[in-house]
Amino acid sequence: MLRFLRIQHLAVIDSVEVEFEAGLNVLTGETGAGKSILVEAVGLLLGGRASGDLVRTGEQSALIEAIFETGGEELLIRREITAQGRSRAFINDGLATAGALKDLSSRLIELHGQHEHQTLLDPSTHLSVLDTFGALEPLAAPVAAAFEAWRVSEDELARVRSAAKDRDARLELITFQLGELDRAAAKPGEDDELAALRQVLASAERVERLCAESFASLYERDDAILAGLGQVWRRVAELATLDPRFQPYLDARDGIKSQLEDLAMFLRHYADSIEASPARLQQIEERLALLERLKRKYGPSLADVIARRESLRRDRSDLETGDERIAQLEAARVTARTAYLTAAQALSAARRRVAGRFAGELEQLLGELAMAQTRFEVRFGEPLAEEAWSARGIDAGEFFVSPNPGEELRPLARIVSGGELSRIMLAIKTLTFRARLNGAGTDAERGERVPAERVRGEGAPGLIFDEVDSGIGGRVADVVGRKLRALGSAFQVLCITHLPQIAAYADTHVHIEKRVEKGRTTTTVRRLDDAERVDELARMLGGEAISDGLRRSAREMLLGKNTKDTKGTKDTKARSWRGNI
Repeated sequence: MLRFLRIQHLAVIDSVEVEFEAGLNVLTGETGAGKSILVEAVGLLLGGRASGDLVRTGEQSALIEAIFETGGEELLIRREITAQGRSRAFINDGLATAGALKDLSSRLIELHGQHEHQTLLDPSTHLSVLDTFGALEPLAAPVAAAFEAWRVSEDELARVRSAAKDRDARLELITFQLGELDRAAAKPGEDDELAALRQVLASAERVERLCAESFASLYERDDAILAGLGQVWRRVAELATLDPRFQPYLDARDGIKSQLEDLAMFLRHYADSIEASPARLQQIEERLALLERLKRKYGPSLADVIARRESLRRDRSDLETGDERIAQLEAARVTARTAYLTAAQALSAARRRVAGRFAGELEQLLGELAMAQTRFEVRFGEPLAEEAWSARGIDAGEFFVSPNPGEELRPLARIVSGGELSRIMLAIKTLTFRARLNGAGTDAERGERVPAERVRGEGAPGLIFDEVDSGIGGRVADVVGRKLRALGSAFQVLCITHLPQIAAYADTHVHIEKRVEKGRTTTTVRRLDDAERVDELARMLGGEAISDGLRRSAREMLLGKNTKDTKGTKDTKARSWRGNI
């Protein structure tokens, strides 16, 4: 729902702010006052094409901001347009693309005006309209799920078939590579261990000398450290009797002696264990060279080489059992395709049953909207070819209409005017609105307020109708007003109108006025209270000269339209904003 809209420096508008409420909001004012610019601004805000020509003369940029309420949360959307034609968009102060705004618009606002490219003109949307009218979602959802399952099975089968296409050649290559890796039998960390051993063997003489000298210093020489330690400990023991602080060192003597003896034994045995032959060194060099070749080929690390060996084993197993796997996937694909086709055919049959009722009810509604001779039909082509099947099913459906007697039915997008399109959309929205109500249709059709808890679904977008009253008046205008009010029970509806019969049904009435002051155009946007609504309806009935008789007629009109209103007491406190245009 659109809560708040601010426009600065757009076209002839200098600065305007306006708040909207739930239900039916009407915007009235003289022609040229700027009503349609508000609608255009919303279109720009939700991804419409921006142009530097839209920026007010003398200004560097235009700004459009709005607060939407959706799913119980507020959403702030802002768009800035420079005089050079560049634009930036923000969603909750985060930079966004115009494409992101368009994706978001489908759940926020639908624009229905005389010069807008409407979603209704896109035949791909017609089946979803029919599904909503016929409450076919329980049939459409399984079709989408079955299509996704079928698509997944197709993709998996294609992957396995692709892998098996050159199976013999791949199996031969894998067998060769696996044989090479298996013969090498590399172990984790083996290269590091061998590199350390090579370093020792390459310096064997030095290592043996250092071990021998260290062992002699510890154990064999006349002045050996272990022998000399005995005298040290006797002196430390004597010192400990004089000062207890030496006692901890004395207590540690056995451990120190044990460590030094272990070191001496390790030095002797380590030197004896070194195989310092050239043959042993050559063997290690060759092993390291083999591991380096494997790392270059399958690495870069030895761990990668080992992981590659395991991966090749799995690939060989898949290839050796490929025919069995393909057979399983083909069976799964056939099952998934059959399930999808069964669900899609059930949906298709339901759509054809619903189509006639939809066309008949729509023609009846259009008759009430001054399009009494209109003929309407939902036409289904031949079932789509398999490659064109989608999550929406196997149908190709399109709306055909003939608004004039004697004319052939033609595709909707090719023959209707802007005003006719707005009324057709109003009729369609009324029909789909009925489908969303749980036993509340009768009250809604009478124009009465339907409690929100009786409306099915959540996140319904707002609807904006720009001059839906084009070419109508009198009784038909009253019918249009009732339909708009009924829509306001399920959606937020914004409607620009010149007809008092429609304006009288509003829950919220906004008046837009333009005047020239000191050479500059000034606009005033005001939400009207009850007394001001009487004056505005009187003006719409009779022009600038408002007589007492016109006011009485306006009051009677408001009283008649609101007698059956179940909404309750409204806040009639007027709010006004003033800006320069």
